[in-house]
Amino acid sequence: MMVRKNTKFAATTLAAMAVPTLALAHSGVGTTGFMQGFEHPISGLDHVLAMVLVGAFAFQLGGRAFWLLPPTFVLATAVGGGLGMMGMTIPLVESGIAMSVVILAAIVALDIKTSAGVAMGAASLFAIFHGHAHGAEMPENTGGAVYALGFVIATAVLTVGGIGLASLLHIAHEPSRRVIRQSVGGIAAIVGVGLLAGQL
Repeated sequence: MMVRKNTKFAATTLAAMAVPTLALAHSGVGTTGFMQGFEHPISGLDHVLAMVLVGAFAFQLGGRAFWLLPPTFVLATAVGGGLGMMGMTIPLVESGIAMSVVILAAIVALDIKTSAGVAMGAASLFAIFHGHAHGAEMPENTGGAVYALGFVIATAVLTVGGIGLASLLHIAHEPSRRVIRQSVGGIAAIVGVGLLAGQL
């Protein structure tokens, strides 16, 4: 009974995260370059999941990684965005984004530990893909600097949100904490596989 409740909670958490993404759906509702940039990460379920999972991963690792992983991811996202704005091609960007969701979800679900350096390297690679997508899809007649500022801030907010969710989960007792973590990670991984297969 407890497992069922925890699984339901995990599904509800992911559904709540998905609502704004499905509503916006890369619609470009914002009227300013900043808002268009800010909306891009939060309007894609793949971006939201990956960034929240990065925050959860940082909390999970603790130590140096807690402080270094989030800013590293945000900085690499900005670099990838710059490459996208300049029209530089990176192969398999969408596949890389989907794969980042799968890998990060598995890491969080299985509570995998690694060094801060390895975590930062992997997160940087994933962030390049996400950032490139933001930059490449910048609307015409939009100021690059303010657009970049928008998606960088959104990325930071989502990542910090992941830290917050992970800290809330940490309050729960075992085995509830483990069940919720595995359920959320498992559902996110399934979503990532679906994105990778082009089914969502």
